[in-house]
Amino acid sequence: MEIIDITKQRTRIENIVALPTVPGSLKRISQILEKPHVTLDEIGHFISADPALTARVLRMVNSAIYGFPGRISSVSHAVMLLGLNVIKGMLLGISVFDIMQKLMDGLWEHSLGCAVIARTIAEKKGISDPEEVAIAALIHDIGKVILIMEFQQAYEGVMKDAADRRVSVSEAEIAVFRETHAAVGMWLSQKWRFPPKLVEVIGFHHTPQLAQIAPLETAIVHFADVLIRARGFGFAGDQFAAAVHPAAFELLALTGDDISELLNTLEKSQDEAEGFTL
Repeated sequence: MEIIDITKQRTRIENIVALPTVPGSLKRISQILEKPHVTLDEIGHFISADPALTARVLRMVNSAIYGFPGRISSVSHAVMLLGLNVIKGMLLGISVFDIMQKLMDGLWEHSLGCAVIARTIAEKKGISDPEEVAIAALIHDIGKVILIMEFQQAYEGVMKDAADRRVSVSEAEIAVFRETHAAVGMWLSQKWRFPPKLVEVIGFHHTPQLAQIAPLETAIVHFADVLIRARGFGFAGDQFAAAVHPAAFELLALTGDDISELLNTLEKSQDEAEGFTL
């Protein structure tokens, strides 16, 4: 199998929005995300100027991910309620929805399920902005999308290798790319000026013990990722669910009753998540 050292192609990865293969919506949204001092008003006007994008934002914000189903009827209300970080993350999630659906069957459903579970755990743990944790969970696999877009044939080889050797996709990615989708996602989220907590969750969702700025948020998304895989909800590329890292499990201190409650939440959200489109 050909080796592609993507650490030597980081600039190419970071400039991916300039490539003609990227849909126009992602390119326009990335230009907004990269503005150093973008305000809520600017983002609100940007969304409102695009009827299709407005419809997607309202559908997303009224979904099970955010916990206010059917209550938000305007972009201005959504922007004020969710804040800058959540809205920026949501725009990225919306912009890659079509790509996710096209490139890896089940990845969008996996991401939605993670977002629902992560928000529920964040609320249980008393985190002040559970929506930020939900959006981190929604886009935690953004690096996978980028790698498939840029190196589709090589990534198909990664998936086959992971299945043949019964190893994780991350392990198979390192064999080919010298890096994982988590690192690629972290590069891009830094370039797109996401807050440090979100960058860390994306970068360490498979290695939560390395988190320094947001260890609890990273542990939550890590746990949600494992739980969703174990439940068989959607598909993120792995043929099996890895174990929860002991440090994350200890930090979260979830009881058996807590986990049963999470599974019940997932069951209730499953129909909506499986049929959820933008």
